[in-house]
Amino acid sequence: MSKLKKGDLATPIDAVDQNGDRITLESLKGKKVVLYFYPRDNTPGCTAEACDLRDHYANFQQQGFEIIGVSADSEKSHQKFISKYDLPFRLISDVDKKVMEDYGAWGEKKMYGKTTRGTLRKTFIINEEGLIEKIIEKVDTKNHSRQIFSELSH
Repeated sequence: MSKLKKGDLATPIDAVDQNGDRITLESLKGKKVVLYFYPRDNTPGCTAEACDLRDHYANFQQQGFEIIGVSADSEKSHQKFISKYDLPFRLISDVDKKVMEDYGAWGEKKMYGKTTRGTLRKTFIINEEGLIEKIIEKVDTKNHSRQIFSELSH
């Protein structure tokens, strides 16, 4: 798939959340969406990011946003992660990495001096019509909410 950019129609999603419930972007039409990709449940950076989004969830809702996280973790892993940190938003279980690949969030990255393939941490802000408003490729895990609101004010 070609690289998504600002102004593009968001690629359709048809996946399952932590409860095995189907989740599609089409079903969220009319709402704004923060779609964030992260490497793994219960790791320090991913936990900091999820908890920051949780702590500012009311602000996102007041502005009409749904937050959806995506990783390759299983539904069961997501359920434990949500329960442990009291996360109020849905997490997509993308074990086959289709959603990540469609959004360019799966690919080569460097870790500890080695090149590997894995999840690329990035966030897409999608408007009510399903168009990509912003893409954040350098995510500040501890201050991600502030980063998103700052991007939206530009």
